Amino acid sequence: MSAPVRQVVIDASGLVAGRLASVVAKLLLRGESVVIVNAEKAIISGKRKRVVEWYMKRVSEWRTHYNPEKKGPKIPRRPDMMLRRMVRNMLPYKRPRGRQALKRLRVYVGVPREYEGVEKWSPEEARLKNPLVEYVTLGELSTLVGGGTW
Repeated sequence: MSAPVRQVVIDASGLVAGRLASVVAKLLLRGESVVIVNAEKAIISGKRKRVVEWYMKRVSEWRTHYNPEKKGPKIPRRPDMMLRRMVRNMLPYKRPRGRQALKRLRVYVGVPREYEGVEKWSPEEARLKNPLVEYVTLGELSTLVGGGTW
C-alpha cells in the first residue's frame, strides 16, 4: 500500500505568483497534494500598465489572418486559473508524471469553508523581497483584462 498523500494548504496573499508557482510545482512533483487559497491576492511585480499590456498582448496575439476566430490556446482571465496555468507551465504536463501532479492541485479564489480553520503555510521564498517594488495583484489584473471583478 502507498503512503497517504500529505495535503499542504498555502495562502497566496502577498506572495509573488511566479515564485509561488515554482514552490508549488516542486511540492506536486514530490507527490504532495496542494491547495492554494486567496489566489486573487497573489502579486505580479512590475508597473501596472506594463503588466496589463504584456498580458493583453498574450491574449490578443492569437488572432491572425489565418486564425480570425481566435481558435488557438485560451489564455485564462480568472485569478485562480491564471495561477493554475503558471504552475502547469512549470510541470512536465504532457507526460503522465506531470499530469498526475497537476491533478493534485486545487486553486481557489478566497477561502472555502472546508479550509477556514486549517493552518495555512506561506513559503518564505515566495515573499516580495523589496517593499518598494510596484506590483499588481492577480485580482486587479483579472479585472483589467476583462475577467470580472474580484
